[in-house]
Order: sequence, then structure tokens, then C-alpha cells
Amino acid sequence: MASNTLTAEVSSQQDWKGGKSPFSVSYGKLMMWYFLVSDAFTFSALLISYGAIRFSSAHWADPNHVFNSMPFLPGRDVPLGFVSIMTFILILSSVFVVRAVQEGHMMNQTGVMKWMFLGILGGAAFLGCQAWEWTHLISHGTNLYHNPHGPPAFGQLFFLITGFHGFHVFSGVLINTIIFIQTGRGVYQRRGHYEMVEKVGLYWHFVDLVWVFVFMAFYLL
Repeated sequence: MASNTLTAEVSSQQDWKGGKSPFSVSYGKLMMWYFLVSDAFTFSALLISYGAIRFSSAHWADPNHVFNSMPFLPGRDVPLGFVSIMTFILILSSVFVVRAVQEGHMMNQTGVMKWMFLGILGGAAFLGCQAWEWTHLISHGTNLYHNPHGPPAFGQLFFLITGFHGFHVFSGVLINTIIFIQTGRGVYQRRGHYEMVEKVGLYWHFVDLVWVFVFMAFYLL
């Protein structure tokens, strides 16, 4: 019995040899998952803090009144209209990145560049929309110290959490641009795989998923 156990342990060590992944994924992809999980804890802590403060306050800002403006439609009351457009743009950009990953699996350099470029445009458009929203709120008196719609904590948490998410979007756009350039130079074609596109795709989908929770917290509750 002891001999069989020892043999099994030796066999297991020989199979591992420090290079065979027990999860059947590459080291880089596994590390990306580790990073995303740790980042998810950070966003969870921020959103849980927001929820605790939100529901412990007697009065809070009504999102239908705070987020009711639309560019090029001054004076029109469009509750949550603009943020719905922002959300659609970000989700669409995630779809574009999915297509880039699919083209990478088929070793189609041109297809990867096409869809990655559209994904980059979507991310940049989302950042532009967020910049307008921030500018509009600030110009109407919402900042870190004052909020005409309710307690100042709303503005503080809004700029902190959406700004943190916006930084992730900006980082994703920058990384995707680097991947786009390297794809155009044929780096991944020479490697024989487009795993890097898949790894940055995981990050981009994570950013998209986090926005769904941010959207629910600030714009729907």
C-alpha cells in the first residue's frame, strides 16, 4: 500500500516537472486570471462601500434627475438616455474584441486588425462620453465637496468609482492599441498564435462586466 502511494507521488511529480499546467492554460493566461480576480475584489469593495453608504443615508440623489441630460439636446429631459448610449458603446466594443479573438484563432491577421481597431474606437468613444458626463455634472455644481442633488458622498463616490473604472478603460484602449500595432507588424503571425489578443480580450471583457455593476449601482438604484 505504501509502495503504491509512493509510486503515485513520484509519477505525479514526473508529470508536473514544473512546466505542465494543471489547468491546461498557459502561464500568461493564468496570471491574467489571477489579476482579474484580484481586481474584482477591489471593485467589489468599492461597490459594497457605496451600497452601505447609499442605504444608510436618509436622502440620496435620484439618478433620473442627475443623469437626465443629453448632448446636442439642451433643455430636454432624457433620464438615463446618455448613459444607456455609453453602455451600448462599451458592450459593442466588447463584441468587436470577441471577433478579434475569433479571427486570431483562425490566424487571420487582417481580421484581427479590423475588429481590434473597432474595439479601440468603441473604448475611446466611451471615454469621450464619460468626459462629457463628468464635465456636465461639474459645471452644474456636482463635485467632491458639493452636490445639489443630495449628500456630497454621492459625488465623491461617483467620481471615485467611475474614475477608477475609466482608468481601466483607458488602460485597455492603450494596451489594445499596442496589440493592434504588433499585429500589423506580424509579431503574432510569426509566433504562430494570437494568444496575446485573447489575454487582452479577457481584460477588456472584465472591464465591460464591471461597468454593468457600476451602472446598476449609480444609475438604477
